[in-house]
Order: sequence, then C-alpha cells, then structure tokens
Amino acid sequence: MAKKQVPREKPVRAVGSHPYRSGDVASAQQNNHRNEDVKNIRSKLNVRKRRQESVKQQTMLIGLAGLSVFVILVSVGAYMWYGRMLRDLVRTPLRAPRMVEDNATLAEIDPERFWGSYQPGVYFGMKTRSPYSPVFGMMWMNQFQSDASSPPSLRHWCSQGDGMARYGWLSHDGVNYGVHETVDQFYTLTTDFVKRPGGLHGGDWTARVRVTPRVENVTLAMSLFFYMSLDSEARHTDTHEHITADIPDKNTQRLAAIQGFSPHLGAFRLTFPTPSTPHKPNHLLGYSSGLERLHDTLRASLKFQSLGGKQTPDSQGMYMALGGTMLPQGMSEPNFIVAQYTFQVPFEVEVVYESSSVRNRAGTLSGPLYQSMLVSHQTDFERRFEDVFGLKSKQYDEDHVRFAMAALSNMLGGIGYFYGQSLVTSRHTDQPLDYWPASLYTAVPSRSFFPRGFLWDEGFHNVLISRWNRKISMDIIGHWLDLMNVEGWIPREQILGGQARARVPDEFVVQNNENANPPALVLPLRTIVSDIMKDPKDKEGQEYLRKLYPRLRTWYTWYERTQAGKLNTTYRWRGRNATSVLELNPKTLTSGLDDYPRASHPTDDERHVDLRCWMAVVADVMADVARAVGEPWQGYAGTHAMLSDNRRLDELHWAERHQRYADYGLHTDNIKLEHPAPPKNLQPGQRPPQGPPKPKERVVRREPVLQFVDSGVGYINLFPFLLKVVDVDSPKLGKILDDLKGPLWTPYGLRSLDKKAPLYRKFNTEHDPPYWRGPIWININYLALNALKHYATVPGPHSETALSVYTELRRNVIENVFEQYHTTGYIWEQYDDDTGKGKGSHPFTGWSALVVSIMAELY
Repeated sequence: MAKKQVPREKPVRAVGSHPYRSGDVASAQQNNHRNEDVKNIRSKLNVRKRRQESVKQQTMLIGLAGLSVFVILVSVGAYMWYGRMLRDLVRTPLRAPRMVEDNATLAEIDPERFWGSYQPGVYFGMKTRSPYSPVFGMMWMNQFQSDASSPPSLRHWCSQGDGMARYGWLSHDGVNYGVHETVDQFYTLTTDFVKRPGGLHGGDWTARVRVTPRVENVTLAMSLFFYMSLDSEARHTDTHEHITADIPDKNTQRLAAIQGFSPHLGAFRLTFPTPSTPHKPNHLLGYSSGLERLHDTLRASLKFQSLGGKQTPDSQGMYMALGGTMLPQGMSEPNFIVAQYTFQVPFEVEVVYESSSVRNRAGTLSGPLYQSMLVSHQTDFERRFEDVFGLKSKQYDEDHVRFAMAALSNMLGGIGYFYGQSLVTSRHTDQPLDYWPASLYTAVPSRSFFPRGFLWDEGFHNVLISRWNRKISMDIIGHWLDLMNVEGWIPREQILGGQARARVPDEFVVQNNENANPPALVLPLRTIVSDIMKDPKDKEGQEYLRKLYPRLRTWYTWYERTQAGKLNTTYRWRGRNATSVLELNPKTLTSGLDDYPRASHPTDDERHVDLRCWMAVVADVMADVARAVGEPWQGYAGTHAMLSDNRRLDELHWAERHQRYADYGLHTDNIKLEHPAPPKNLQPGQRPPQGPPKPKERVVRREPVLQFVDSGVGYINLFPFLLKVVDVDSPKLGKILDDLKGPLWTPYGLRSLDKKAPLYRKFNTEHDPPYWRGPIWININYLALNALKHYATVPGPHSETALSVYTELRRNVIENVFEQYHTTGYIWEQYDDDTGKGKGSHPFTGWSALVVSIMAELY
C-alpha cells in the first residue's frame, strides 16, 4: 500500500524579500539587513529621481524664461526694425527705372550740354553737369576808395541789395553760347561765352568780359576777379583732383593760367591772356571750406596796397589787392585760385578754357575766331527764335522781339545743375533726415531771390522750355521725377548743396513728406506726350514714356492717398497750421498760392477746389501715357470723367449764394490781427509788464461755421475754368467770364483777389505783407488765356465772349510786362493791380517769362 503524501508548507516570504530559502535565525537576520539595504537604496533612488524631476522642471522653467526673453528681444528688435523702416521710408528711393541714368549728364554721354552757365545764383559762372565739377566764376568791385574803414562792395551773388540798374541774359540758346549784361552804378559789364565741342570731356569754351563806362569824362577804376574753385563739399579725395597756379613771373604777381585735373574733366588749363589795356595783376592761392564761402574767403584776403605792392595802413591812393598765397597752416595745395585785374575803364579780357583731350585743335578760341563763332551762334539763335515763336510774322516790332528773346534767354540762362541732399521729415522721424545724395538739372524762378528748384514752378518753366528744346525739358522733368521716394513723394523745394542752403531761411529748409505741391509738371508733359505719340519713329521718346509711366503712376497714387478729402472725389491740401494764432489766415504753402484766403480754421472737413481740378488734369495725362505704353488706361480715363463731371463738381464746390466755385471748410470772415490787451485787475502799485509789445494775434469776432469760403472772388474760384474742367455749355462758364471782366479785371492783367474781398491786401501776420491777395501773377494769367482760347475755339454759347476777353486780356498782359521791362530793366515776380508796376523779386524770369508763349499764342 502506498504511503500517503503529506503536502509541504510553503515558506512565508516577506514582502519585497528576495525569493531565497530561509532556514535559520541567522539567515532571517541577514535577510532583514538586506531588506533595510534595499529600502535605503530605493529611498536614495526616489530622492535622486525627485531631484532629477526638479532639475527637469527648473530647466524647463529656465528654457521657458529664456524663450520669453528671446521672444521679447525679437519683438523689440522687430519693433525697432519696423520703426527704422517707417522712419527711412521718407528717404528711400522709388524702386523703378531711373529717368536719367547714372553718368547720363557727363561728357561721354551728352558732350553738348556738359559745360554751361549752370550757376544761376551768381552774376556769371560756368560749371559742368557733374556732381564733382570745378566751378569758374567772376567777382568785381570799385577801386581807390578813400575810406579804409568802408571797403567797397564786392559783387558776386545776384542780389537785389546790390541795386543793379539791370542785369540778365540778352541771348542764350541753352547749349552753345550766351550774352549777359550787367548795368552797375558807373559801368556796364557785358559777359559772353562760347563753347566749342571736341575731345572726350566736353570740349573748350571761352568767356569774354567787356567793361564800359556809363558816365562820361569820369575816371573809373575797378578790379575784376576770375576764380576757379573745387567743391570741397563734394570733392573726390581719392582721384588726385587738384588745381595749380601758373605764375611765370613772381615779381609781377601775374597769374597766367590755372591747370588742373578732375575725374570727369581729365586734365585742363584755364588761361588768362594779357589784355592790351594797362592793368595791375594780383592773385590768390587759398582755401575755401565750401562754395558758399568763396565771397568771404576772397574778401578776407584783400589788403590795401600801393601800386608798387607795398602794404600801408594809409588808404589814400591805395587799392585793395589779393595777398598771394594764403593757405591754412599745414595745407600745401589750394582749392581756390583767383586772378585779379585792376584797371581803368574801359577794359576787355578773355578767359580761355581748354581740355587736354582735344586733339588737332583748330586754333585757340579767342580774338577774331571767338567773335566769328559768337556771331554765328547769335544768328542761329535769332533765326530759330522766329521759326519757333514767329513774332515778326505776328507784326511785333524789333523792341518787342528783343524783349521776348531776353525773356526766353533768361529762362534758359537760369537753368542750373545742383548736387546735394535735402533735409526731410515725416511723422515717423524725431529729427530731420538727409535725403539720398542727388543731382537736379532745373530752371530757377529768380536768380536773386529763389536760385533753387521749386516743383510747381518747374511745370510752368517747361511749358516754355519744351517749345524751344524738348530734349532739355524732358531731361529737367526726368531729374525731378528721379527725386521721388518709395512712397511717391517729391520734396517740393530742392535746396541742394551749400550755396543753395546758404540762401534759404531755416524755416523753409526741412521738407515734410505729407506736403504736396500742384502737379504742374503735367502741363508740359501733356504736349510732350502728344508729340511723341504722333511720331512712331521716335524711339527715344517712346523709351522716355516707358520710364515715365511707373513714376507718374506712383506720384498720382501718392496724391490720391495723402491728399484725399473726407468725401469721395474731394481733396485737401495738407500742411496748414490749425493752431496758428499769429496768422490772419493760415497759409497753404503747399497749394503754391501761399497766403491766398482759405477756410479760416483748418480742419479735415476742408475741400479745395483747385486740387480737385489738378487731379482731373493728372488723371487725363495718366490715361494718355498709359495708352502710349500699352498699359491699362481705362481706370485713369474713368477717374478723369468722374472728376470732370460738372454735376458732382457743382454739388461739392458751387457756392450758390455768390454764384462761383469755392473751397469748403470751417470759416469766418470776421477776424482781425490785434495786439493782446494788457492784463486786467492789476493790484495797487503793480505795473504792467515792461518790454516790447507782444506780436499781434488773431482775434475771432464771429465763430466759424462749415460753409463755402465766399471771401470775395479770386484765382481759386477760377480753377474749374483755368484747367478747363467746366463744360463748354455750362451756364456757370458765363458767370466766370463775367467775373473776369468784372472784379478781377485790370488794364494790366487779372488780379488775384477782388478789391472787395475781406483779406484784399491784408497783412497775414504783423510783418508778412500780402502776397496772393491782389497782385497780378503771370502764371495764372497764362492759364486764363490758355482756357479762354480753348473756350473761344470750341463751339458753344460763350465762345464769342471768351474770344473778346482773350483778345483784350492778352494785349493787356503783354504790354504791361513789356513796358515794365523797358522802364525798369526787369521782368518781375508780380505786378501791382492798381498801377501795373513790377513788384516782388526781380529779375523773375521763371513763370513770368511765359509772356513769350502768350505773345506767340503757344499754350
């Protein structure tokens, strides 16, 4: 029988113990120790694990913090970058093909116009169309003064303060030659120049100066100073540019020539031939820190000397002479060299410039050869003048023809070439910034008062220039459009270089990118585009239009974006000062009509009728250009139709009460300028404040209301007519013609503001005289005559009236400008509406020279 198996009891295993067999007490104790070790190990592992988790958490927190800091830094950096980008937009050029390519003005591309009388701000000067051009010029003064404490006046910059009886170009073709006359107190200086092509750097030229007495039987002595200077502001320091003096006889101090080198001229020589007239020579080898300092540098170098050269403090019988070499310490080369001629009037001298790159020169351009070339150019000029303007065929006499030739010549002789940087600002800048360095080829309004470029003036200038030489006009307009920034803005006043900036009050130097100017460049462009479109073989013109289109498009878009009004198809000039208390009516400089009465209290609700009409013209020209280059044109044509819609125009701008087109805004006429009243309620013994009276402030005697600005009829009310926006058959055209023959009519032209207007001839501040508040302006009269001829030509109910007004107004304008030129020697900025006398700056052969177009009936 089998033995029954008894089941064996399993040993009890402690929780967490190792599954080995436990047999005795020692083994049990050993197991307990092992269990404790395991517990300790596990505890340490847990602590380490917790530490690791804590480290991970800390690392994550640090990472998150670092990421936050990084995000903050990136955000701050992005914000700063965005701020800099916004700040720099104002000085970032438009990314579009340049109208005037780099080096296009240099001799290798355009040798004919490389040299020229491109210093309109001096009585006579020559320079090149290069940013780094040496400049040649002339100064003069009387001699043998008896009072050493009162040195003679030194003539250099054109200045109304010099009191010249007359000065200006008698003839100038814009390219080859010019004849200039300056009538000083005791003598007349006739300065002419002729250019001769050749070589690689623009060829040769010669200038001749003749001084003749105005007073008989009087001994006159004077000094002429001929100089050449390098422009230290734009000087190429790494191209070995230099000028040196050729003085063959140190005893006589006669400067025979100036030799030099320039990167765009190569080597050259300016020679001073010995005149046949007895004279005393002197010279200066000096340094000038800028072209604007030449006058002061020369004056500071003058010392009283005897005819033998000995210096003496006694001025009796002495003359003022240059002191030879007068360089600053440590400087070995001059950048300003002057030849002085002291002589008794009459006197004649030639200055000959020759380029070393001219080979096989056919004689020096002087003497009989110079005279024959001058006569040849003069003959060509007179023949071409008649071909273009046809004044003899219109039965004008010789005096009128010579007057018209001088007017055109002063426009062409007033073309300058400038290089430098504008100062600009925007709402994103704390301080004014430098625009990019740029050149500008432009005509100037006035050589004495405004010897720099103005955007809206340039449109009127080129109405005349384009009739004479379309290439010059296209070049000028191209230079202006190349000044457009990426936003589409063009600074309205160009103050480039030290000479230009030295003649501008500080308040007008900085240009703001929200301020516009009338886009008057479209006036000559309309004719230029039409002429190019008529000639399919004009490849150069077609290429010009292809470059023109993107810039005009951007410019047009900028106007639409920045000058738009609150209502659709309304526009408002920016730049008016709504907080001014010193102005009777805050100026609207951006409109070009400065102090012409607008809404008395500038607000965003304003609607400016002139700007709306300008935009209609721009849209029309844009459609023509787009059509010419194969771009979509229908949108521009549609905008032009919309802005020319007389029903919408009437809704926005027709003032029914006074029956005329007008601005709209917050306005009152009941305002005056008065000195602030002294403080009231002074305590016993207390005196009123001492010192000069405070300036007059504007006092508003009736609160303004939103309304049409009916402050008398004037130029602004005419703009729908002036720019030919008003329909031919509109009854409102008849009312406008009545105003022309009524309150605006004078025997000398259309006055700018009705005599019954509240602000007629009123000062705008205590010291600012009226400007566009009555006087006659030729540019607006030109627009009026242009419009009258249009409305007289197109059949309509008012064509006969328009023709009658046109005929009489044209005669009045021509005869008054001619008479004032004949009487005073000048064409003027404006003309008095009571007497017809010239007023303002003179000579003003900017838009006032449009009298030539009016005489020729070329609009």
